Amino acid sequence: MTVRDVIEGRVWVLGDDVDTDGIIGGKYLTIIDPEELKKHVFEIALPEFAAGARPGDIVVAGENFGCGSSREHAPQALRAIGVGAIVADSFARIFYRNSINLGIPTIEAKGVRAIFEKGDPARIEMRAGRVANARSGASVAFPPLPHHLLELLEVGGLVEKVRRELDRRRSAGRAVP
Repeated sequence: MTVRDVIEGRVWVLGDDVDTDGIIGGKYLTIIDPEELKKHVFEIALPEFAAGARPGDIVVAGENFGCGSSREHAPQALRAIGVGAIVADSFARIFYRNSINLGIPTIEAKGVRAIFEKGDPARIEMRAGRVANARSGASVAFPPLPHHLLELLEVGGLVEKVRRELDRRRSAGRAVP
């Protein structure tokens, strides 16, 4: 998954304080197979999500999305199911960074929850800093992500960025730690 300048997708709406257990229940933390993990995304918070989500769909939520434990299974499950982006009024910091590190566009845009209903088409302009509801025309602005975070998203996450850097060093004949 790599970031594009414009991300478009169908919206799934959640409220405030969706914790990591609401994203993927603790009983699934022994699952490492992404195909199995994605079957349980939002099992309690949004039961129809796992069966109805399509690659590229966008999760829109209120305040404090991803709160609770710092487990990486929550963003891993969202990545496995193919979420195109997560946009919320605010995020728990660890969840936010875990998502970015996994290559999921994660955007904090105050007021975004108020402009969407389930199924609305969203348009996210990453570099311009704008999220719009293509049905209603309503939009909210967000501070564009810093260059280093966009760079992580463009290559697919932190692991891929490090892999590419190590390959570049090897190609240049430099020592790799």
